[in-house]
Amino acid sequence: MRYNRFIAIFAALLMLGLASCTDNSPKAVAEKFLNAFYHKDYEKARSVSTEKTIELVNLMEQFSIQQPDSVKQNAKLIKIEIVDVKEEGDKATVIYTASNEPGEQKLRLEKQNGKWLVSHSKQDDLDEEPSEEGILEGDATEM
Repeated sequence: MRYNRFIAIFAALLMLGLASCTDNSPKAVAEKFLNAFYHKDYEKARSVSTEKTIELVNLMEQFSIQQPDSVKQNAKLIKIEIVDVKEEGDKATVIYTASNEPGEQKLRLEKQNGKWLVSHSKQDDLDEEPSEEGILEGDATEM
């Protein structure tokens, strides 16, 4: 009897774990991207990015190569918090905070072939109000 209960609980936890790994919601994709990006795991960030975002991630990776190891280690301590998610059809905007930056930031996503991907370009930074900062703005060494 105990063995069957243990198996049932284990199976339920396993299913829950697998479901969370494949979560394709804007929030889950944004969390994956932001944590990967800020922690300098650029390969993981590219895995949930559109083609234009991949170009920017590649650029940031090149800047990162020149950074001292201490900056890379400090980047792993950055905490991300999703504040709000606004989904409109195949587009979504995620508002988040990062522990190393003041204020709230925006991240745009779009659905391509049924999969949510981060969609950010340098033009997005130019379209923002001066008081709002995008994820890829600023000096690369600050990240």
